[in-house]
Amino acid sequence: MNILFIGDVVGKPGRKALRSLLPDIKRTHKIEFIIANAENAAGGRGLTHEVMDELFNLEIDVLTMGNHVWDNKEIYNFIENEKRLIRPANYPPDCPGQGYGIYRAGIDRKIAVVNLMGRVFLQPLDCPFRVMEELLQEIKEQADIIIVDFHAEATSEKLAFAHYFDGRLDAVLGTHTHVQTADARIFPGGTAYITDLGMTGPYDSILGMDKAMVIQKIMSQRPVRLEVAKGPVQIEAVVLNMDENTNKVNGIERISQVLSQ
Repeated sequence: MNILFIGDVVGKPGRKALRSLLPDIKRTHKIEFIIANAENAAGGRGLTHEVMDELFNLEIDVLTMGNHVWDNKEIYNFIENEKRLIRPANYPPDCPGQGYGIYRAGIDRKIAVVNLMGRVFLQPLDCPFRVMEELLQEIKEQADIIIVDFHAEATSEKLAFAHYFDGRLDAVLGTHTHVQTADARIFPGGTAYITDLGMTGPYDSILGMDKAMVIQKIMSQRPVRLEVAKGPVQIEAVVLNMDENTNKVNGIERISQVLSQ
């Protein structure tokens, strides 16, 4: 069974990339289950119901979020009831929504998808290591495969998390920094890892945003309202190849494609 995890989808360009490139990727790699990070999918910040439906209509099975989960207030109207949408599990317990879900795919396989957020250079949420330990007690007897979207800034924190849970999680896949890293591998215990999946959105941009605006903000050190960039679009993701008999990861392959205008 092949599982596709798509890096942070940014605005309309990201959704255009999915409409244009995803069908061929699904056919070529014989994808049976798709996960995408959608925290920037609506206008570059947050998620709306309309955009969520658009992504699900592209046959994406699960959407994960991150530190921009609450940026669009409309999400409070639907996050609690949409089980295919998950937000970081280490937010305070009274936050709406869910931190993981268990879904069926392939030949009656149960896939647990967990969303967690790092704490280095980000909000001081609950410890993702301890939260994952607690969740494992709930999940490990229910799921055949456990995949974590670890939404974090620091490479060291992502690596530490993956090494700590090596052999207990099937994949730890980093999101948030919008630049695909070249370190996809399988750790000695069998956990597939990449520091960052990358970004699905404007190719000629700075992390999906208009280049001139980002440069102005950096150079002036004054507030600038950033806008999603225009032009060519890209899709970045990884494919996990799962062993049909053991449910372990056989391989992890990076995908990076650009669609010209």
